[in-house]
Amino acid sequence: MTRPGDLVELLRLPATLTVPGDTLTGAAAAGFPHGHRTGWLSAASVCLYWSGMALNDWADRHLDAVERPERPIPSGRVSPSRALGLAAALTAAGLAAAARGGGRDALAMALPLAATVWSYDLVLKPTRCGPPAMALARALDVLLGAGGTAARRAIPQAAAIGAHTLALTVLSRREVHGDPGGAATRTAPAVSAVLAALIAAGSSRPAGAVTAAVYAGAVLPAQLRAGRDRGPEAIRRAVGVSIIGIVSLQSSLLAGTGRTALAVAVGAMLPIGRAAARRTAVT
Repeated sequence: MTRPGDLVELLRLPATLTVPGDTLTGAAAAGFPHGHRTGWLSAASVCLYWSGMALNDWADRHLDAVERPERPIPSGRVSPSRALGLAAALTAAGLAAAARGGGRDALAMALPLAATVWSYDLVLKPTRCGPPAMALARALDVLLGAGGTAARRAIPQAAAIGAHTLALTVLSRREVHGDPGGAATRTAPAVSAVLAALIAAGSSRPAGAVTAAVYAGAVLPAQLRAGRDRGPEAIRRAVGVSIIGIVSLQSSLLAGTGRTALAVAVGAMLPIGRAAARRTAVT
């Protein structure tokens, strides 16, 4: 029998705290074109994220049986059919929420986002296209907040979050066997440092520079330690920190658009996410 805690682990609920900030960042950059209905877009983003988590574990169930037998599906706590059905239901819910929040304009981003999520999990993940596909999914999640009509106004923010995600995904591929060559563990901190510097330099508001420093402080120490160690445990730690740390990047981008109160609210998810991640894995 599947317990609520099993679903929490399957969907990686602590990481969910990093998701609404995507659409809020995109919406802020575009001037909140959907007004109060932006909340529906954040709900759509969460549903599509959860669908990706469930689908990921369904697609990886045979590999996890060898490398991570404690995961919900290989351990028998969640059946493969239930995980796949949950992924499909959450995708449908996400698209419905997007339609409610922005109609066809939002669906212009939600549909390719859903297609990218399914393509990544079912086909692209083990290939060289895997990390770029994951980065594209996260960038589309940002653009979902802006909608199709105003998407161009949120491209810089989408590119920043996509770059962070690309480096993070490359790093995550070394979680099991480590990174003897050091390529992945050099890439992640380099990207994070460049993003922090660009945000600080490009913001005319003090809050933007401050939140950029918070972002660097949130992710760089663990990434640099992984670069020195290159072992699986240090890399898993850096990946988890980088997943939760994306909220500090979202906060930086929001502060750069002048949405200081919203930046603070999103940034407040960082300590909450860290505390939750100590109890439930985010990778």
